[in-house]
Amino acid sequence: MTGILSLTTFAPILGVAGILILRLFGKPDDAKTVEAAKWIAFATTIATLALSVLLVAQFDASNPGFQFVEDAPWFAGLHYRMGVDGISILFVLLTAFLMPLCIAASWKSIETRVLEYMIAFLVLETLVIGVFCALDIVLFYAFFEFGLVPMFLIIGIWGGKRRVYAAFKFFLYTLLGSVLMLAAILAMIGVAHTSSIPDLMHYKFAPWLQTWLWLAFFASFAVKMPMWPVHTWLPDAHVEAPTAGSVILAGILLKMGGYGFLRFSLPMFPNASEMFTPLVFALSVIAVVYTSLVAFRQTDIKKLIAYSSVAHMGFVTMGIFSGNDVGVQGAIFQMLSHGVISGALFLCVGVVYDRMHTREIAFYGGLVNRMPWYAATFLLFTMGNVGLPGTSGFVGEILTMTGTYHVSTWTAFVAASGVIFSAVYALTLYKRVVFGEMTNPALAGITDLEMREVIIFVPLVLSTLYLGVQPGAIFNLTQTSVDNLVAVYRAAIGA
Repeated sequence: MTGILSLTTFAPILGVAGILILRLFGKPDDAKTVEAAKWIAFATTIATLALSVLLVAQFDASNPGFQFVEDAPWFAGLHYRMGVDGISILFVLLTAFLMPLCIAASWKSIETRVLEYMIAFLVLETLVIGVFCALDIVLFYAFFEFGLVPMFLIIGIWGGKRRVYAAFKFFLYTLLGSVLMLAAILAMIGVAHTSSIPDLMHYKFAPWLQTWLWLAFFASFAVKMPMWPVHTWLPDAHVEAPTAGSVILAGILLKMGGYGFLRFSLPMFPNASEMFTPLVFALSVIAVVYTSLVAFRQTDIKKLIAYSSVAHMGFVTMGIFSGNDVGVQGAIFQMLSHGVISGALFLCVGVVYDRMHTREIAFYGGLVNRMPWYAATFLLFTMGNVGLPGTSGFVGEILTMTGTYHVSTWTAFVAASGVIFSAVYALTLYKRVVFGEMTNPALAGITDLEMREVIIFVPLVLSTLYLGVQPGAIFNLTQTSVDNLVAVYRAAIGA
């Protein structure tokens, strides 16, 4: 099945070509052209999802190495290398899973420049999948950086009133960190004389060089996660982004930072990773506690959920740098779970925003009286966000804290308090929006979920519950690769 990775990665570009042909031979603002563009985008994302499912079905979970490898000369001695292992393949599946839901969620809410909007999402899908499949460090950097462009356009063109400010803040924060990463990549290629990620993972960089390389990569990945204190771009980006943009931002783009730590920081710079672990733990617990307290004081629903994402990513960085099987497995699971749950929560916000055109918590109240199905759906994802046992949110949090406990007891205890804080702000939000009397007369005509919205939420509900009661489905795929990663990391530290 050689070539299936490239086909999965670049399949969305075929949809882009179809929409461009529509634009060339039709009228961009014509209702039939717009409807056809939506169906092309949706069909393309469904085809990409089918290819990613085929990838997972063909994947050999007992092999810790990279599979479906493609290698062809590119330019200047660089190679077009693609491949996936047990860590990256699930992020490909997550990306392909969320994209059709984003297209469906945008069906009625986006009314201007619809063709360009669909093109931006399809290009973004190709670039994000490329990040998780790239096995050449320059190719990885190209996918990683160009992914900024469509997201910048999505926020800046189809966002809210302060969209330009939010888009530039997002772009500048992420670009600044990436410039340092580019310098580190050039240094690594100069020292190791290869740009192959598998080769670089086995190359032993000098300890003093590891320190500088680790810091350069950390600057980029910490912003992307985002970690405290470089998280301030995220709430603004979420508030101004359209609903589907927030879903992709929280569900997928934040995971690129965690994936970078797993793919580069731990295996390539093990000595520096161990040395900076206390720093990462300190920043992680500050993120968990501080952003949970900040979330409690928010008046905008989207901004509250955005701050909760920063707190949940704190658990991820804790788990990754615990450097043991339990912590790393928990971090990967937490990223996948957060991708589903946070994406669903932003879709829940989008449902009421499409009807009332406001996200102010004080505007709502008593929605259960008019929207019982919506109230039940919102409750499930709120419980998953809190980490209720039986939902996928519980598994990732308990494993990351367990893995961290083996390394740093105080870090695990402080982080555990964040679980309590998350319950406080999440349940307070739910109570104020859903329960009580409906005192706002503007809500009298609000309607419950329509069929399109039900179809969007069903796969998210099933995923949240299935992963909560059957996490082994994830661990079976990741176990061998994680064991290999941890073994290499521990051996390097021991040496």
